[in-house]
Amino acid sequence: MDINLFKEQLFTEGAKLGFSDLELYYEKQAGFGCQIFKGEIDDYVSATTIGVSVRGLYDGKMGYAYTEKIDKDSVAFLLENIKENSLLIEDDPEELFDGNATYKDRDFYSTSLSNVTIDKKIQLLRDAEKKIYEYDPRVVQTDYATIQDTMVEKALFNNKGLSLQDRNNFLYVVFSVVVKENDEIKSDFYFKLTKDIDSLNPEEIAKEAVEKSLSHLNGKTYPNKTYPVILKGSAAANLLATFSPSFSAKSVHDNQSRLKGKVDTVIASEVVTLIDNPFLEDGTRSGTFDSEGVPTKELTVVQEGVLKTYFHNLKTAKKDGVESTGHGHKPSYKDSIGVSPSNFYVKPGANSYEELFGTMEEGIIITSLAGLHSGANQISGDFSLAANGYFVKDGKIIGPTNLMTIAGNFFELLKDIEMVGNDLEFSPMDYYGYIGSPSLKIKGLAVTVD
Repeated sequence: MDINLFKEQLFTEGAKLGFSDLELYYEKQAGFGCQIFKGEIDDYVSATTIGVSVRGLYDGKMGYAYTEKIDKDSVAFLLENIKENSLLIEDDPEELFDGNATYKDRDFYSTSLSNVTIDKKIQLLRDAEKKIYEYDPRVVQTDYATIQDTMVEKALFNNKGLSLQDRNNFLYVVFSVVVKENDEIKSDFYFKLTKDIDSLNPEEIAKEAVEKSLSHLNGKTYPNKTYPVILKGSAAANLLATFSPSFSAKSVHDNQSRLKGKVDTVIASEVVTLIDNPFLEDGTRSGTFDSEGVPTKELTVVQEGVLKTYFHNLKTAKKDGVESTGHGHKPSYKDSIGVSPSNFYVKPGANSYEELFGTMEEGIIITSLAGLHSGANQISGDFSLAANGYFVKDGKIIGPTNLMTIAGNFFELLKDIEMVGNDLEFSPMDYYGYIGSPSLKIKGLAVTVD
């Protein structure tokens, strides 16, 4: 059934049953993914999921229901389930957004990307993998060679007159390259997210992917101590992604954030500004409205070290007596409304990556982190993480270190940032791609080299 016809039937039947407020959320996700190993397809997925969820106010209480079936029978099913669920929910009812607002006229959907054939995507993967093996005889295999494209289409309607639609699509490739020299084996990975498949050049992918892995060969052990550290962009982005829930008003209200009561106070170095921008052309979460229908807007969360706001949805904003920042978020149509960023990143500075380590007499560059799920406490900010990287002496990279462990506290680290690079990267962690950072020079971190 057409979603607009479904909406009309839902609202009409809901009114007859005595629902005062009704909201319909529609979501369609389509994706293709392929993984190869030595030229042969190892995994292949092509799927489309469509679902709707409904919130409704019945007898002063809010209920919820969802379904994958968009037909006449589902109207009665959803309304009946909402009535039953509303009796079980003891929280104060959530308010629906009336839509009395101005929305940006933007479309983040790439028609050219949607027209790329599956054959072309697979051929790109094969060509890049072939170039990787040809690039250097020390390449022994690609542990991971995958391409994934995703399309997300959303619509939101309510019986107060709200009617919104949005869509986005993007593609990414990931290669994990294993190299071997004598008895030493090392690996690293290449990650690239784009809306333009023609920007992905197999030879360039091979060069960057292989060189990253080769750069870790012949690692050395250095004294264990507190070093000045540069967190390379992707590593810094992954660390920010791990602790980004601390900036959510919901985490603050649940006493799950050390930033509680810190608005308008200094929480970071004055060189640090954190931006949330829902209008990035290549942003994986770019859109003109959030999951509650509130217009999105560019938001400065931290300005020159000062925390200016938390991320809010309608419920947290009402509790704090402020307006929603447009960060009500449903991970999928099945989920309830939470709070989450759109495209959240450290604002780039003026210095290049080379200029950052060029200022070091002695220090460590961290290129990647591991153990973020188990080795970091999101509430306290403490972390102890495995890391790869390089040793720097007199402003020059001397060579790779053996596997390291770095330890510190995220909230203290924010205050210890001395320089911010201009090389903004978005986090490949779990391939979310919506948290970003340039390289960051940190005053000091405890480093243990195995």
